[in-house]
Amino acid sequence: MRVLFASLAERSHLYPMVPLAWAMTAAGHEVRMVNAPALTDTITGTGLVAAPVGGDHGLHEAMKMAREVQDQDFANWSWLGPEEVDWPAIRARYESSVPYGFAPYNDPVIDDMAALAQSWRPDLVVRDPLCYAGAIAARACDAAHVRLLWSADVYGRARQTYLDLMAQAPPEERSDPLADWINERGAPFGVSCDEELLHGQYTLDPLPPSLRLPTSLPSLSMRYVPYNGDAVWSEWLREPPKRPRVCLTLGTTNTEAYGGDYVSAADILGALAPLDIEVVAALLPQQRETLGDLPANVRAVDGVALHTLLPSCSAVIHHGGWGTYATALINAVPQLALCTKVVDLEWRGRSLERAGAGIYAHHSEVTPDLVLRHTLQLLDDPGFASAAQRLRDESAAMPSPNDTVATLEQLVAER
Repeated sequence: MRVLFASLAERSHLYPMVPLAWAMTAAGHEVRMVNAPALTDTITGTGLVAAPVGGDHGLHEAMKMAREVQDQDFANWSWLGPEEVDWPAIRARYESSVPYGFAPYNDPVIDDMAALAQSWRPDLVVRDPLCYAGAIAARACDAAHVRLLWSADVYGRARQTYLDLMAQAPPEERSDPLADWINERGAPFGVSCDEELLHGQYTLDPLPPSLRLPTSLPSLSMRYVPYNGDAVWSEWLREPPKRPRVCLTLGTTNTEAYGGDYVSAADILGALAPLDIEVVAALLPQQRETLGDLPANVRAVDGVALHTLLPSCSAVIHHGGWGTYATALINAVPQLALCTKVVDLEWRGRSLERAGAGIYAHHSEVTPDLVLRHTLQLLDDPGFASAAQRLRDESAAMPSPNDTVATLEQLVAER
């Protein structure tokens, strides 16, 4: 069958799709990775077939000028139950997110993506939960359609709350910015908004079940398999560390898209300097430029793939990004997440704490003393490692991307 994969034009949204796209390819299906032109080289670098459409978004420059957005209420999707958010607050979230987030990402590619789908006629569309262009494309050619999550399903759960609260609101206050936008952009292709269009027939959820948000949406489990781009298993990683190894990584998105990190790598490394541990600082060259002289217990590395590093680590300190979080989960590594509140970072951090496998702190609370104290907790309390191992085992019991291919084949056949 023909399968179209569609994500937002960000590496962090594309990479979670690569293992399933390769599983589909290996099973003999015809796969195309449709995206904005800026991601073409990234896609071809995975060995998959890129299908560039439309134009590129210009959000990164705007993000650098508005770094505070990551902590504003409308960007925080972690508060999403009817007991946590009221109608004015959740309506304001959609009123801001549609014109300033969803539309700028999707509008440059919607028309060409839908036209490509009508021409190529894929049997299945696998899309990023925020790639509504992929949803319009699927409906425009009557393809089966699933979402592949890179987060907890905060968008699906929030939508349920939105509809429930809107039904209770006075008629004059009811509005639906997301549906209005979808209806406008889908009209040239005969597409109008409904809940199946927004969520697909199924949602592929890579979180272990105990960490998932409860929703009524049909979902399928699929084990997270990390893809980090180019990867080299360095010689120093082939031998067990002589001391407890702690990874520090702050990801790439904040540096590249938001103009810098929200916590200080230098302060974190300084806080850990007195400990008898090996700290591996997996940082971008731009991040390392600010460090100065490194403490004696720090190994600074550039370009190391986390799935080659984290199996040897006793703890990881990070910014909350999905790739780091999920790679630590499947390798049973206790986590210290120092995050903003954008998307689901707070919810995932809190759920990790509830599971006993990590500690969450908002970046505004971060001090060297906090980092030192929490790192020692992760290293000294065996409960964190035991909880992390339980989550790893739960993940390992989930179907692999290869297993999921047959399930998706059946979904398409039934349609």
